[in-house]
Amino acid sequence: MPAIKHFDHTTEALLDLLRSTKEGKTQLPDFQRPWVWNDEQIRSILASISLSYPVGVVMMLQTGNPDVRFEARPIEGAILSKPTEPERMILDGQQRLTSLFQALLSPKPVITKDARGKEIKRWYYINITKALAPNVERQDAIVSLPEDKIIRNFSSEILADYSTLEAEYKNDLFPVTQIFDYSNWMHNYNEFWDFQKEKIKLFSQFTLEIIKPFEQYLVPVILLRKETPREAVCQVFEKVNTGGVSLTVFELLTATFAADKFQLRQDWAIREKQLKKFPILGNIYSTDFLQAVTLGATYERGASIGCTRKDILDLKLEEYKKWAEKVTQGFEKAAILLHTQKIFSARDLPYQSQVTALAAIFAVLGDHSDTHLIREKLVRWYWCGVFGELYSSAIEGRIAKDLRQVVKWIESSDSEPDTITDANFAPNRLVRLYTRRSAAYKGLSALLLRDEGCDFFTGVEIDTLKYFDESIDIHHIFPRSWCEKNGIKPENYDSAVNKTPLSSRTNKIIGGNAPSVYLSCLQDKAGISKERMDEILRSHVIDPIVLRVDNFEAFFQARQKALVNRIEKAMGKSLVLDSHPLEDVDKSEYEEE
Repeated sequence: MPAIKHFDHTTEALLDLLRSTKEGKTQLPDFQRPWVWNDEQIRSILASISLSYPVGVVMMLQTGNPDVRFEARPIEGAILSKPTEPERMILDGQQRLTSLFQALLSPKPVITKDARGKEIKRWYYINITKALAPNVERQDAIVSLPEDKIIRNFSSEILADYSTLEAEYKNDLFPVTQIFDYSNWMHNYNEFWDFQKEKIKLFSQFTLEIIKPFEQYLVPVILLRKETPREAVCQVFEKVNTGGVSLTVFELLTATFAADKFQLRQDWAIREKQLKKFPILGNIYSTDFLQAVTLGATYERGASIGCTRKDILDLKLEEYKKWAEKVTQGFEKAAILLHTQKIFSARDLPYQSQVTALAAIFAVLGDHSDTHLIREKLVRWYWCGVFGELYSSAIEGRIAKDLRQVVKWIESSDSEPDTITDANFAPNRLVRLYTRRSAAYKGLSALLLRDEGCDFFTGVEIDTLKYFDESIDIHHIFPRSWCEKNGIKPENYDSAVNKTPLSSRTNKIIGGNAPSVYLSCLQDKAGISKERMDEILRSHVIDPIVLRVDNFEAFFQARQKALVNRIEKAMGKSLVLDSHPLEDVDKSEYEEE
């Protein structure tokens, strides 16, 4: 069976190509960003065409496929007298075609940028004499003039005035807007010079060497046929769009829905503002939202559940409208649930992607999720995902599998989802947690907050201080300087076992002192009894007896065991404690904060 060919390769005259953009027969898909070429780039492409140099291939998409419908818009500068359905859309070559259209066919100055990125308006000319000079670089013969065609210095003093036709003729400046219809300008130019033979000969040579290359210039064009699948079109566009900002699936879907007169960008802007009232959702993006919507839609279809790029691009507008509000509520419920677990901000989230999964689960369950038993199940699933570190790779597959399995587990009390059964947290992993960037590290910090850890100095619960924007951070229990003086290895004293959330004020009082010293100081300064201080220490799963006698090894072993118990309780699973908690660890994994 012969392979299906999805494209044709041909060439097209530059003038015909530009006219098709002017008439609206060739337009841009709405996901194309505004053109960004600067003044120097425009001068360069004009010079290249005048020399018949290649300027790259233009890629187009033939319209007419009902499954590949993008909202279209004219290129910048093209003004259509009435709405026009395009015959094709530009996938690659927008900057080149827009620059050439504005410079060559538009009656208005080109809107571009200078070298510093400041917006400017320019008219483009070719200096006839320089263009024909053998030792002058062609780009140096391309002249750009301000909107009023007057050149001024920094003091606004006029240096040169080219604002009249006579000034153009006198200075041999040919406007590129006349390239494709130069006869009238040529006649007036020759008349201005009283039909001098030298000027007639000069312009004849200019016509032959400069104007004719523009008239005869052929642009290579790849035309994707209308039968090309939408996913392939989007993938092709991303592959060729190397010069611009990376295109997101949100922008592609925005253009698709716009063809049905639905403004996805506006809809998301309203929902984004609503969701980001929750600090924990501060890093949610449009693609996260679309993933959750697509999960709900594919779940309802009853076929394969997914949230890959292809799944999102296959999303129908009716499905989006049905699931968008459910997903919005799902993210809000996820934020509330995580708040109960003492995760207050996006910075504290172990995995952003697990929030997307949780939002989709809530969206599918709906009001059915508003019971204590179901929320307890979801909390257990969440902590298994965190401490099992299962959302660190193959995220899309994990999210899809969790949606199916968690919902089934909740609705039928069937077998536990894989995220629970597969989750494993080796206790020695706890010793090797050094950096707050790891999911397990963030999870452990949240557990300490959840289980009512109190500040050493104020005695107030840490989660309360954190909620009211007190300066809370993770600090050493045995201070680093004390550990270094007493021969404690960095891979042990910088472990999460020796850290806990405290206020910055408390940490300053602790300083580099031994625990026996700073505990006494804290008790005196804060007026806290020894008994109350011991309660506070136990709220951080610290054995007060071994801490007060500065026994690092006994403290480390006791706290490691206690923290493992906390993690076991959160995961609902038993873990086997390592027999040598202070053994040398693999230093390649060590990363000090």
